[in-house]
Amino acid sequence: MAELGSKGVTAGKIASNVQKKLTRAQEKVLQKLGKADETKDEQFEQCVQNFNKQLSEGTRLQKDLRTYLASVKAMHEASKKLTECLQEVYEPDWPGRDDTNKIAENNDLLWTDFHQKLVDQALLTMDTYLGQFPDIKSRIAKRGRKLVDYDSARHHFEALQTAKKKDETKIAKAEEELVKAQKVFEEMNVDLQEELPSLWNSRVGFYVNTFQSIAGLEENFHKEMSKLNQNLHDVLLGLDKQYSGNAFPVKAQPSDSTPAKANKSPSPPPDGSPITSPETKTVNHELEPSTLEAPGASIPKSPSQPAEAAHAGAEAAGSEAAAGAEASKTEADSGSSSLPAVVVETFPATVNGTVEGGASSERSDMPPGFLFKVQAMHDYVATDSDELQLKAGDVVLVIPFENPEEQDEGWLMGVKESDWIQHKELDQCRGVFPENFTERVQ
Repeated sequence: MAELGSKGVTAGKIASNVQKKLTRAQEKVLQKLGKADETKDEQFEQCVQNFNKQLSEGTRLQKDLRTYLASVKAMHEASKKLTECLQEVYEPDWPGRDDTNKIAENNDLLWTDFHQKLVDQALLTMDTYLGQFPDIKSRIAKRGRKLVDYDSARHHFEALQTAKKKDETKIAKAEEELVKAQKVFEEMNVDLQEELPSLWNSRVGFYVNTFQSIAGLEENFHKEMSKLNQNLHDVLLGLDKQYSGNAFPVKAQPSDSTPAKANKSPSPPPDGSPITSPETKTVNHELEPSTLEAPGASIPKSPSQPAEAAHAGAEAAGSEAAAGAEASKTEADSGSSSLPAVVVETFPATVNGTVEGGASSERSDMPPGFLFKVQAMHDYVATDSDELQLKAGDVVLVIPFENPEEQDEGWLMGVKESDWIQHKELDQCRGVFPENFTERVQ
């Protein structure tokens, strides 16, 4: 019997809740249609707008703070791997071995402490701050439902009072329900009217404390990290002094700069155009008028040009232009690239005149200032409006920059061959692209 009674109570509650939902829905429809007035509180509605804004800002701050902590953890792991790498390459007999191990250990502890303090002083505080919003949000929604119940009871009571045939029993019952609904609504409304403005004003102090904590933790972390970095710098400086005779010549290493690229190629383009080295350009213009045949003979590249003829041609060239020969001798002694440049400049005219004519014909179809061709080895997605979008296999015609000072190391100016053939408009089609994504083909 108890179970049946319990089931009966549950069924009764369900029926009551369903009836309340229907009554509320009916009341809202009448209010939207303008057939029933709605109780409004503009001050409370402003408080609700502030509450929603505060909740949105707090949720975003929590999300960004978690992202920041994830980045700190990632930096910790990266720094740890880097110091581990240093420990592996640092040989046991090198001075400062123990110091580097201690620095690596302190580095790991510093990152761990920084991350943990951020969690304790910022993230947990943020979670506590946002933890009060769900309850208040549900109470705001419940207040809205109780307001609809109050309006519905009020309208029902007014309808019974204005009816032609009055039923005092129904009127008394309706009045009792109205008083009850009004009391429940006003109790919730008063509590929220006090809490919402207080919660809204608390955001200032919370933001100040949160960001002050983050800023203070960052400041201390970077100070301590700076000390560790200085200690590591001193250790490596001592190692460098002890092994100064075996210093690694970093500046002497080949790079992706333009001069290094010119040295890698055995010869410039067949039409004798200057590559990208200012020195090569000067040599070409100085030696071309006075030594047309000597350079081709100085380095035999064909069986029809013996070494003796090359020697004789070089001497004849020296007797015709002493100043030019002296300049050539000076540059040859300094190890410059004048010989390959002169060979390329005059060799086609001496050995095979038709080749020079073919190069001139090809030059006429190229954009002004054409230097050489490159082919894209990888796809490149342009990140700025002045960059070229490249696909693997695209051929690019390289041209010089209008202002050489604007050229960044490792970047070239050019126009895709397909765009040049189709449009012949240099200003609209040209752009910069990374040199290491391409390979020179001409």
